[in-house]
Amino acid sequence: MRYLVLIMITVPAAEIAVLLLSGKIIGVWPTIALILFTGFLGAYLAKKQGLETIRRVNEQLQNGQMPGDAILDGICILIGGILLLTPGFITDITGLLMLTSPTKLFFKKLILKMFRKWMDRNTFTIIR
Repeated sequence: MRYLVLIMITVPAAEIAVLLLSGKIIGVWPTIALILFTGFLGAYLAKKQGLETIRRVNEQLQNGQMPGDAILDGICILIGGILLLTPGFITDITGLLMLTSPTKLFFKKLILKMFRKWMDRNTFTIIR
């Protein structure tokens, strides 16, 4: 939780610095166009991959399987889509990494590790 405050302060400051630098190097209008493009790209990719993941979850549930990997995919898609919709190049790069297959595996392992840590500390409750 203490890292969340640090992230909420440093990420916007870094985003502003990168946006100002980008505006200076490539110009204001190309920077705005890139931000809008990544926002639309994020919405498109998140929708496409999200619908595919929902279909996979339903298929696995109908076959009597637990959709653990598909749920982690869904979490990566949700977070990646939100990051792509957030204006800024740092969050856009992170969001794209969460939506692309080769790097999604890294983020899924990271999320799984975080969930296991929460469950081991008894700070994560499962209600049945």
